[in-house]
Amino acid sequence: MARLPYRRRKDVTVASLLLLVLALLLGPAPSSAAGTDWWLPTARPAPDSQIGVTGEPFTGTNAQGEVRGFADLHNHLFSNEAFGGRLICGKTFSEAGVADALKDCPEHYPDGSLAVFDFITNGGDGKHDPAGWPTFKDWPAHDSLTHQQNYYAWVERAWRGGQRVMVNDLVTNGVICSVYFFKDRSCDEMTSIRLQAKLSYDLQAYIDKMYGGTGKGWFRIVTDSAQARQVIEQGKLAVILGVETSEPFGCKQVLDIAQCDKEDIDKGLDELHALGVRSMFLCHKFDNALCGVRFDSGGLGTAINVGQFLSTGTFWKTEQCAGPQADNPIGNATAAEAESELPAGVEVPTYSGGAQCNVRGLTELGEYAVRGMMQRKMMLEIDHMSVKATGRVLDIFEAESYPGVLSSHSWMDMDWTERVYGLGGFIAQYMHGSEGFVAEAGRTEALRDKYGRGYAYGTDMNGVGGWPGPRGADAPNKVTYPFTSVDGGSVIDRQTTGQRTWDLNTDGAAHYGLVPDWIEDIRRVGGRAVVDDLFRGAESYLDTWGASERHRSTVNLARNTPATASSAEWSLFTSYAPGRAVDGDRGTRWASDWSDDQWLRIDLGATHRVGRVTLDWERAYARSYRIELSTDGVSWRTAWSTVSGDGGLDTARFTGTPARYVRVLGLERGTEWGYSLHEVGVHSD
Repeated sequence: MARLPYRRRKDVTVASLLLLVLALLLGPAPSSAAGTDWWLPTARPAPDSQIGVTGEPFTGTNAQGEVRGFADLHNHLFSNEAFGGRLICGKTFSEAGVADALKDCPEHYPDGSLAVFDFITNGGDGKHDPAGWPTFKDWPAHDSLTHQQNYYAWVERAWRGGQRVMVNDLVTNGVICSVYFFKDRSCDEMTSIRLQAKLSYDLQAYIDKMYGGTGKGWFRIVTDSAQARQVIEQGKLAVILGVETSEPFGCKQVLDIAQCDKEDIDKGLDELHALGVRSMFLCHKFDNALCGVRFDSGGLGTAINVGQFLSTGTFWKTEQCAGPQADNPIGNATAAEAESELPAGVEVPTYSGGAQCNVRGLTELGEYAVRGMMQRKMMLEIDHMSVKATGRVLDIFEAESYPGVLSSHSWMDMDWTERVYGLGGFIAQYMHGSEGFVAEAGRTEALRDKYGRGYAYGTDMNGVGGWPGPRGADAPNKVTYPFTSVDGGSVIDRQTTGQRTWDLNTDGAAHYGLVPDWIEDIRRVGGRAVVDDLFRGAESYLDTWGASERHRSTVNLARNTPATASSAEWSLFTSYAPGRAVDGDRGTRWASDWSDDQWLRIDLGATHRVGRVTLDWERAYARSYRIELSTDGVSWRTAWSTVSGDGGLDTARFTGTPARYVRVLGLERGTEWGYSLHEVGVHSD
């Protein structure tokens, strides 16, 4: 409000005093929440959970103009609405109040005897005290995978403790839904995704109402990086919607036959983008029509492999890995409960320990989806993708200089770390115990320093993963309550909901409200450096997102230009002419005769600065080759070469050089055939 000019006229004094008295008598009494304490709601439901944090949340930016705060790149606020609605018990919020939100599933009463998923995931007989509010005798707990951990007030505590980014992954799995005994809605995956998106906006409105109206709450769903920066500068929580589901857009495969097409993918991506989704997984748990998955291990892996068969008619298939990267090992562990669901005479295959990679990579439809996400400036989650699929995705992104790649919860092969950072992508670690988290953070610290990246975590709460257990009341460097937040502006004490008070030392990370306590545990175990990297997480995440939004594909100087070659394979049914490698169609290709010394020459039509060449090989690739440039087509200089080509999509970068002609000179074949290129790209940068 503008300041009124100071006036000396005494004749307005009496009127002013009368107005002031009337305002005091008739207007609402001032409250701290309505005044300076903007972070406190004016109308929180009663009764409700306590927060256990005092002090003003930090706002603004640092001296370099960067936002501050922790980032959780992987959470599931509404997975209680997934898998048929009865796998995860309890709600994130309820208009009827905390007692309605934090209650167990009906079949868990009176003693958990029918908590089937609880004893499948946690062992024992599944029995537990089902009472939630107000006693919480047995849940939430760090090792209970079936009970709500994301009650809104617990998320509020994490925000008050310094978190400024949360990716809310809308999640479900149609097969798990179909085989689970208890459900109260359809198993269609996209129906569940739509519902969870709606509830995310409903939660925002629910919190806004506590603070006096639309836009006033701390929970803000954002759809671009500029919005996110503004929200964080205001000291609030920027919430980004993601998707993690096994068969997005109905893109499952049955007996290796895709059940979707390009039109389904475009329609699905458009719908998700309109809902506000800005990051997503293309495959999760089961091989689908888009990509193969990174296996789960042990008995859980066997159970999921059974689920894959029930859904698709195929089990996972493995092969020897082509490089140092490998998928998670899949052994011969049993999962009797799951295997009993198989048809008579069908058994889970055995797998060789020397063949640890999924044969299924990124399919043609999967590549179409990846490029569709790039066009929509969406970020791609590569966790859960097979090594073969991940390698192809990174090849595509490197060829396009696209930074929008995320690894949000430690499922990516960590040998890919530098490639992700080199693109401008971002990596988070699963919410492991403090000792393990600190050790892994140390392993990649040098790369973060090299690329100037912060760090983040992926809690995966309500994601059926398990969370840090208690280190013990007598553990060295234990969390001492109360403690000061990382920014120094708030005091954090033990968290209480109803009659239960949690202590990280003795309870572990039982629910989302204990994220600040877990970060303090990391500080005490590992020192300030790793926490400082985490505090830079929000800025680094927004760097990746913003760079993805700003990305523009460069002109392919080779598209539809004249091309000649040393030879071209003859076929009665199709053409393998040189021009097929520059026609913009990845379904066509140039193929040479079957000998080592072969070349493809492209005439750009005029002299251009050339600094990047991309080569999309068919199976017949070059092990040794070089890229040569010329201004006149007579004198050539080598711009780039390799003797260790492995096929796929290669990107050659070199100092920008004037050239009209580009020549790919094959020296040694990688196969018994000749050389074959689907497409060659020539770019200035």
